[in-house]
Amino acid sequence: MAVLGIESSAHTFGVGIVDRGRILANEKSMYRITNKGMIPAEVAEFHIANATDVVERALDASGLRIDGITGIGYTRGPGLGPCLQVGQLTAKSLALRLDVPIVPVNHGLAHVEITKHIARLKDPLALYVSGGNSQILKFDRKSHRYSVLGETFDIGIGNMLDAFGRNLGLRHAWGSEIEKLARCGKYIPLPYTVKGMDFAFAGLLTRASGLVGREKKEDLCFSVQETSFAMLCEAVERALLLSSSTELCACGGVAQNSRLAEMLHMVAEEHGIRFARAPNEYNSDNGAMIALVAEKMLAKGMDMPVGRCDFEQRYRIDEAVFHG
Repeated sequence: MAVLGIESSAHTFGVGIVDRGRILANEKSMYRITNKGMIPAEVAEFHIANATDVVERALDASGLRIDGITGIGYTRGPGLGPCLQVGQLTAKSLALRLDVPIVPVNHGLAHVEITKHIARLKDPLALYVSGGNSQILKFDRKSHRYSVLGETFDIGIGNMLDAFGRNLGLRHAWGSEIEKLARCGKYIPLPYTVKGMDFAFAGLLTRASGLVGREKKEDLCFSVQETSFAMLCEAVERALLLSSSTELCACGGVAQNSRLAEMLHMVAEEHGIRFARAPNEYNSDNGAMIALVAEKMLAKGMDMPVGRCDFEQRYRIDEAVFHG
């Protein structure tokens, strides 16, 4: 079974192809975000213009012809509505053209599952950190859903870092630029908000942004990272004790940050458990993660009639049934 997966929740249009768990292709085109942020309609137009090319590149990379595809998966949500719709329509047109089954996939679930697959994890506690999402997750085998043990009260940590980077006057790739500047910084106390296994970043963002021009950029970047990552680690540690997990993983765009990985590795070491994250290619949004989950769902007969294949901007991970 060669399954093609389409990811289009935000600025990336990605197409991956998976065959029996082997990733054959993982191609993408990315809309270049400016200091204005993402305007959904403009990003959707970019996806429309690039969709056919990305599909063709993925087929070339896999060595397959289009008629070798036996199933289709696409990101149902969460994400930006116009962007999700482009992926949905592309997937539906391919499924109808090829007369193959199709299945909608939860974006966050796909991030966790590809990390588990690549790192060969069985049942980890997962910290999912991206632009719009920051959650601590654990799979519940009885309900066949991921339970949310903790999450942000306000904004995702990725969006917080991006907003701070823009306020600081950094160019695009704000998160990676903050990480670079933080290596030469010193600590400045900033608001720290953790409630049990939940956390909030808005107060931290407001205070740090208010210090722009009054404190060194390096010190502000260091302090924003250390404070926000310490909040995540505190909540994760509580979740580890609650769930008795023996594995910990980080996934999503912010999981590419080496300092966050270092801090989570220290938490795991203190508890005598294993920590893992996927290579950066699979932490950023990508089609391979959608294809991987779609292949597992199709193998369990979880395909859906094309006419019922919709998209949902606020599709929470704890609403998604998964038989992996």
